Amino acid sequence: MNDSFTHFFSSPRAELIGRWLLGIVFLTACFHKILNPAQFAKILYGYQLVPNDVINLTAIVLPFLEGYAGLALMLGIYPKSAALLINTMLIAFIVAISINLLRGHEFDCGCFSIRNTQGPSAAVTLLVRDVICLMGGIYIMAFRGTRKGCLVT
Repeated sequence: MNDSFTHFFSSPRAELIGRWLLGIVFLTACFHKILNPAQFAKILYGYQLVPNDVINLTAIVLPFLEGYAGLALMLGIYPKSAALLINTMLIAFIVAISINLLRGHEFDCGCFSIRNTQGPSAAVTLLVRDVICLMGGIYIMAFRGTRKGCLVT
């Protein structure tokens, strides 16, 4: 069993699939935010964590960072750097969601849509999803084998 486990995690195919899955998640997440920056700014305001002076800038820049990092992962353009950027965002998301969950705030995460996704169960689901994505990003960063499908490593 250890050999198959080790083989899976050193497989270029598994790393490629991981990059594509994580890249698709981040490309999907950025789409509605790019189209509706004002609505995303309102969602950021609801977190009550970002200073009001930078909410609009964050609402404009963050979705493009998500999209570029996701696309870089999928195309294999500096995948370790793209995974580092994604992991940094995921850690920030995990911290923000956790703080608001502990505060008991009802908030819309703004992750994949502008629709209302509030409540403690939604927040816990978001945390689980973000931790799973973070584990995938760590795997991509730690991968030491030959990467498949990369334009620039």
